[in-house]
Amino acid sequence: MPRYTASPEPMPINDALGNLADALSFAFSMFWEILWALILGFALSAVVQAVVSKSEMTRLLPDDSPRSLAVASGLGAASSSCSYAAVALARSLFRKGADFTSAMAFEFASTNLVIELGIILAVLMGWQFTLAEFVGGPLMIVFLAVLFAVFLTPELVASARRQTEKGLLGVMEGHAEMDMSVSEGSLLQRIFSARGFTSISHYFVMDWLSIWRDIALGLLIAGAMAAWVPDSFWRDFFLTSHPTLATTWGPLIGPVVAVVSFVCSIGNVPLAAVLWNGGISFGGVVSFIFADLIVLPILNIYRKYYGLRMTAFLFVTFFATMVAAGLVVDLVFDVLGLIPNERAAKVEEASITLNYKSFLNGIFLVIAAILVVRFFLTGGPAMVRMMNQPAEAGAAHHSPK
Repeated sequence: MPRYTASPEPMPINDALGNLADALSFAFSMFWEILWALILGFALSAVVQAVVSKSEMTRLLPDDSPRSLAVASGLGAASSSCSYAAVALARSLFRKGADFTSAMAFEFASTNLVIELGIILAVLMGWQFTLAEFVGGPLMIVFLAVLFAVFLTPELVASARRQTEKGLLGVMEGHAEMDMSVSEGSLLQRIFSARGFTSISHYFVMDWLSIWRDIALGLLIAGAMAAWVPDSFWRDFFLTSHPTLATTWGPLIGPVVAVVSFVCSIGNVPLAAVLWNGGISFGGVVSFIFADLIVLPILNIYRKYYGLRMTAFLFVTFFATMVAAGLVVDLVFDVLGLIPNERAAKVEEASITLNYKSFLNGIFLVIAAILVVRFFLTGGPAMVRMMNQPAEAGAAHHSPK
């Protein structure tokens, strides 16, 4: 006679709804915590983009010399934090004649050295993580340049260039190609002129449109993990009972978690906060945040842009640099006593009270509303319709009013 075992009872619908509510509560709490910082970061980024011309970038990146790499890093730090836009713009620079190594350094800096990422890290996790970003980012670019100098062959670059000439589209092509910068007058005149105000508003809204899905997905995944995954699982997964081994394991597993989580840009910070509270090492957080450029959707874009061989090369070298940066940052910060003793990233259930955070959110929501209104009054919706069109279709340049 066959033996039968009772199947587990399905979760009551009330429990399921309660778990969902808990996850959404955690997600909203983190969103409310970082809202003012998001608006501030995107506004500052928009101001910088409004006075830095993309048309000059290619001319400034002719080779992989230390000077060109430094310029690429600076230009990247001044650009949008959207991973997809950064990848598309790096390909555009390469197509127009920029050195491939410098283009990749620009791409790294565009997502890992931007203002808004540092602000969100400080708000959710602490100033030490912001410092780690600005130490680890340049380290990663140096490691990348060394690996490219040793292993990147002219034949592989030529093959990648032939692939780029096919013009296959990825994501955010129009956003990468459009140049709305204002070049007339002094810096302050450019910022406070009517054209400058319009350009800032367009960059502000377009950057939000570029990245809101990543932010929302990151918050939802982080909320679900905070609500549903027990602390014991994270402690075992990150080997917290073996401190020495955990220090090495964290930077190795951090990029793997990033690859399969699909979350890129600054949307991965809320998830990083959950991982930090769960027990991942300090260096593991750093490598996880840096790994937004090797998530699965972006790897597929590399395949379209540069071909399978270059995609494999980029994945291996990028992964190695992210792990190395995480390990070095962890070691240096540990020696200097800069690694936080408490795991107290702000991951809690939703609660809105009248405090400084609500006051800041109110002020920056008004600023955001002003920029959004300006965007709509100066042809912004037409700009949005062109964002995903290739430059050849006529969307390569936009002059703000």
